Amino acid sequence: MTRKRSHQQLDPRTWFDRMQPQTLQIATWLLYLNGFFAFVAFLDKSDWIGVARVSKGALGLAVGLLVVVSFIGGGFLMANGRRIGYYFALFAAFSPFLLRLWILSPFDRYGLIDKLTGQDTFGVIFEIALCALLLHPHSREHQRVWYS
Repeated sequence: MTRKRSHQQLDPRTWFDRMQPQTLQIATWLLYLNGFFAFVAFLDKSDWIGVARVSKGALGLAVGLLVVVSFIGGGFLMANGRRIGYYFALFAAFSPFLLRLWILSPFDRYGLIDKLTGQDTFGVIFEIALCALLLHPHSREHQRVWYS
């Protein structure tokens, strides 16, 4: 007698779901793209993930790995219809803001806006876009109804 599973297995070939709303489709691509650049920044100790890795020691290393895994894992799990992937994606989308606040908090010479944006207007546009896509009502409704 076989045991019936309520959840499907993850399909390692499914990296994108065309049946999702357009907001989640674009968010998935941005997650993969940001995940690639986060991985490169983690390896070469650049950008905010690299700065956290260098300045915060073992905790920065763990946080950096968590952020990279959240970007890639969030996109993959969302493509496979998993609600936990949506939560990973939300964490990944907000992680650049949180990293900058964490790293720049001891420095009084930076204002709150500079700490949130990292003084990078072009980069913060894409970060805000990813957050907006994930928090859009179509995305939230789709994950609430269809994700397991």
